[in-house]
Amino acid sequence: MSRAFHIADVFTSKAFGGNQLAVVPDARGLKTEQMQALAREFNFSESTFVFPPDDSRNTRRVRIFTPGGELPFAGHPTVGTAFVLASIGEIELTGDETHIVFEENVGPVPVTIRQSNGKPVFAQLTAAKIPERTGSGYNAGAIANSLGISANDILGDASAIESWSVGLPFMFVPLKTRSALEKLRIDTAAWHEAIGEDPASQVFLFVQESDAIRARMFMPDFGIPEDPATGSAVAALAGYLGARTSMRDGTLKVPVHQGVEMGRPSLLELEADLSDGRVRAVRVGGASVLIASGTLHV
Repeated sequence: MSRAFHIADVFTSKAFGGNQLAVVPDARGLKTEQMQALAREFNFSESTFVFPPDDSRNTRRVRIFTPGGELPFAGHPTVGTAFVLASIGEIELTGDETHIVFEENVGPVPVTIRQSNGKPVFAQLTAAKIPERTGSGYNAGAIANSLGISANDILGDASAIESWSVGLPFMFVPLKTRSALEKLRIDTAAWHEAIGEDPASQVFLFVQESDAIRARMFMPDFGIPEDPATGSAVAALAGYLGARTSMRDGTLKVPVHQGVEMGRPSLLELEADLSDGRVRAVRVGGASVLIASGTLHV
């Protein structure tokens, strides 16, 4: 059976930037093993397979695969799939903003699509879960060594390293300088020795520069040596930042630049609503560009 697929660059307004995504808008009839094989064939950090929703009140069911396995939730596949489906007319744009809901393994994920002149230009997800701290007390020296830097490159002491999750746990490591960020090189064996059995085998390293963040993310256990744009990590980052901000009430807005060192610059726009000093809602959005369309023969 033949079926269509589309490729988009996500979290960028320019072709050949951002994070690549393959979308199969009608995956009915495909088995899990076939979807996993196709994700390996595309060999992007993620590919999505779209089905009718289980609940008719929702828009679509979306399954997300890396080359190494299926994910419960991921940001750039969610944002990119919404953009692609709207671009090809599978989702009708109902005004300046169109509100949809994707069913993902993490639960229902609301997405807002913004349009200009009848075309989608921006999509923003609302995380299905509030960020949750999942780990702390890491060995800063061992982690730094596995990343090709020294413990002195880390901003603060070992307590500054924490893992947070909105469905998939990420370890957050703040760095002092951009030069430290630029020279990162992960040694996978040393990395696994440093973290042991901790489920946060994905590491997000960042530098805070003025009102923006510059970041890199490594995800070796999922077949992704480095990821140019990671929406789920940025959503979880809201928990890390929210625990440290002086803001008690209001919306924390932070642009996150990722993928620059890979030659695929990305911009992820993070918003976190705080009340009484606690994060109550998280949104991550950005632009996308449709790159290619074709036919699968499976």
